[in-house]
Amino acid sequence: MLGPAISAEPPQTNGVINPLAPRKPHFAAKAKRVIYIHLTGSPPHLEMYDYKPELVKRTGQDCPDSFLKGRMFAFTSGVPRLLETPHQFAQYGSGGTWMSDAVPNFHGIADEICVVKSMFTEQFNHAPGELLLFTGSPRSGRPSLGSWVTYGLGSENENLPGFVVLISSGVQPNGGKNSFGSGFLPSVYQGVQCRSQGDPVLYFTDPPGMDRAIRRLTLDAIGELNKKQANEMGHPETATRIAQYELAFRMQMSVPDVMDISKEPAAVLESYGAQPGASSLANNCLLARRLVEQGVRYVQLFDWGWDFHGTSPGEDIRDELSNKCRTMDKPISALIKDLRQRGLLDETLIVVGGEFGRTPFREGRTAGGSALGRDHYPDCNSMILAGGGIRGGISYGETDELGFSIVKDKVHVHDLQATILHQLGFDHTRLTYRFQGRDYRLTDVHGEVVKGIIS
Repeated sequence: MLGPAISAEPPQTNGVINPLAPRKPHFAAKAKRVIYIHLTGSPPHLEMYDYKPELVKRTGQDCPDSFLKGRMFAFTSGVPRLLETPHQFAQYGSGGTWMSDAVPNFHGIADEICVVKSMFTEQFNHAPGELLLFTGSPRSGRPSLGSWVTYGLGSENENLPGFVVLISSGVQPNGGKNSFGSGFLPSVYQGVQCRSQGDPVLYFTDPPGMDRAIRRLTLDAIGELNKKQANEMGHPETATRIAQYELAFRMQMSVPDVMDISKEPAAVLESYGAQPGASSLANNCLLARRLVEQGVRYVQLFDWGWDFHGTSPGEDIRDELSNKCRTMDKPISALIKDLRQRGLLDETLIVVGGEFGRTPFREGRTAGGSALGRDHYPDCNSMILAGGGIRGGISYGETDELGFSIVKDKVHVHDLQATILHQLGFDHTRLTYRFQGRDYRLTDVHGEVVKGIIS
């Protein structure tokens, strides 16, 4: 059940519950919507945000035993060697935020962003780490963050989904569709995956011989049967089915328009690096702005290719990381600036990051190779937040001089989840759903709001 600040059930339409009707949160919210950009594979934060001069001094030395004892790593065994960053760091913005030359476009938005350098998790493999980040559990079956948000708030646009997913790489996230699924929540709250090529949504186009009038008559007949079943059985999935049929019909008119970025001015396309008809993170960042502008509550972007182990030339943390970052920091910077210019940033929470961090030492399999890379590391990570009531121009939390552990203001994955929900007006302990005899929530039995990053 939801907390007492939210009605027991959504309003009804024609005698049937509308599960996507707008709903009020527990308290006044600073953010109305979320754009979460997940860099699948987890970028090396030590090359981007967390500068370690001591690590530079000690590069090539054996990793101290005190940092290895009792720990497991995904692909490293024995005694690895400390690895300096090959990138140049400097401080930017009024707060002196450290950033590297790998993310040059972020330098210009330093005063808009908060870099959390003290993230941690328990998971050191991709799929469990991603599932914990987005569903609160490392195992499949729980609702995703976007599903919890749309369950709690509904949708502001009855012609578009409340939760949209955009995948720029053509590769599903490590957690598969569970990373944006509805779990045990009614399926109307799952993410709707849209595409920038072909039909925006699979099975979107009417089959040959069926025009819009015939489609309407068909849906009306199906709707009457579903309403009858809903009244007799009261099963929530029946209401979901009705809502999904009707939404799909309305989406046939609204989605092609909002997904057509060719209507954007040339200067806007250039600022993002977007190209109409392409499949890229740049296009998807621009689409995310268009979607939230139209009232979509939660937009999830997945971008594959951030697993820089160094086991091949394409995974080298030197030039190859810089090349990959060019596809990311320009469009994200443009998105933040664009939202600011349109008066949307203060009410739109932007989150950027991976599922865990990377080791301060060289990945074990690459010891004799020419490419440089880092192994998975759950104990330290960096993420970016902006807008939505988050303090800009700050770094939050600290890791030790070599980047092995957090020494100030630790932020667990559940703390991040609690903070996102808080910015949307929810007490994360009260946004619950009863399933198999007990109340579940996104943060399980954990999570504290990170008050130090809230404006």
